[in-house]
Amino acid sequence: MRDIKDISHFYFIGIGGIGMSSLARYLKSLGKNVAGYDRVITSLTKKLEDEGIDIHYNDAFERIPDAFKDIEKSQVIYTPAVPQDFGELLRFRESGIPINKRAQLLGSISKTMTCLAVAGTHGKTTTSAILAHLLYKSDVKVTAFLGGILEEYETNYLSTGTDVMVVEADEFDRSFLQLSPDISGITSMDADHLDIYKTVEDFEQAFHEFADLVDRNKLFVNESLDIDNAQTVGIASGDTYVENLTIVNGAYHFDLISNGKTYADFMLKLPGQHNLSNALLALSMAIEYGVEPQLLKTALASFPGVKRRFSYKIDSLDRVVIDDYAHHPQEINAVYQAVSEMYPDEMCTVIFQPHLFSRTRDFMDEFAASLAQFDKVGILDIYPAREQPIDGVHSQALCENIRSLGAPPQVSAVVGKEDIAEFIEEMNNRIVLILGAGDIGVEAEKLQEKLAV
Repeated sequence: MRDIKDISHFYFIGIGGIGMSSLARYLKSLGKNVAGYDRVITSLTKKLEDEGIDIHYNDAFERIPDAFKDIEKSQVIYTPAVPQDFGELLRFRESGIPINKRAQLLGSISKTMTCLAVAGTHGKTTTSAILAHLLYKSDVKVTAFLGGILEEYETNYLSTGTDVMVVEADEFDRSFLQLSPDISGITSMDADHLDIYKTVEDFEQAFHEFADLVDRNKLFVNESLDIDNAQTVGIASGDTYVENLTIVNGAYHFDLISNGKTYADFMLKLPGQHNLSNALLALSMAIEYGVEPQLLKTALASFPGVKRRFSYKIDSLDRVVIDDYAHHPQEINAVYQAVSEMYPDEMCTVIFQPHLFSRTRDFMDEFAASLAQFDKVGILDIYPAREQPIDGVHSQALCENIRSLGAPPQVSAVVGKEDIAEFIEEMNNRIVLILGAGDIGVEAEKLQEKLAV
């Protein structure tokens, strides 16, 4: 890919994506001319337009300003989710305009700063967000490209300077192998995206290749992972771990043990042991970069969380509604652990929207087992994203699979998103979870208005 300095105009196909939008914001901050296409208007695309970025919502090459069709000064960026026969993409190719994937642009940027990269099937968004917040609050000149919207900051792009880059290293399409990290973290390696990788072995091999991008003393991994000579991080054991762990008013309090040194009185407000593990990985990477643990202690206590990562939409005596991006069986298990820890004596209703036909097919049994842990379960239709339907793979099959386990939950196929509020009222549990990576998060935003609280 050409040097960014030599490019004046950047056009994004799929600009409303969480990864694409942060790159668009970065380039806009550099004074570049930025525009793009997306399929639907969202709160994120509206904010981009408010920030001066031209966006349209129809596949219309003629709608694109002429400046972005200059072969010498223009660059097109697209996401792998965009079909190769998409009209604008084809017209740009015919015109000879340089075209690159999002991962290639991110990789190019990673060469210009000290790069701290966080990978993992689960937890990479929260971990990279915690890391960015730690550095930001410790007065490090940081630029962060995040896979979620930081609460309080209300953005997925955070920048106070260009000494350090924090990036969520995405395994999809082997994108993270384009990066040039200086310090890396890996939260987890549970198989996913088998439509791309085909086998679990291929999936794990990609993570090992990512691990090889840095020296082992700069690589921090969850202590459960089988990666030789890495710096290990765990709650109970590892090169970094915790002691004197307690829960007070829903927050974790602990002493941090890092390479034999003890740092007392840390606090994390996020529930769930998976989030505690994420925080420990972020702390390890920040310490390796050189931030004083005393600064990190203050910063961690103020971490506000990430939207759609155990986000409270309603929190009252009568009703608790929690919205989470969980779309993999292990992520659902982690949410279950967190809810059980926070609300040990209460029944829970979960509304789940499966994401991708291929993922639902590949992990049908695992999804059933993870959802069967809850008391009452409602399943929406599968969110297809980039995929076409697969014969025999549908939400009703998942419901039947849950029932076949002989587990206690009351299981229903929710007819449509418009029925969510009514379903919740009928189930009559105080604790409600909204889970999935599709458009179910939009429905979660509406529940405060729809439910009597």
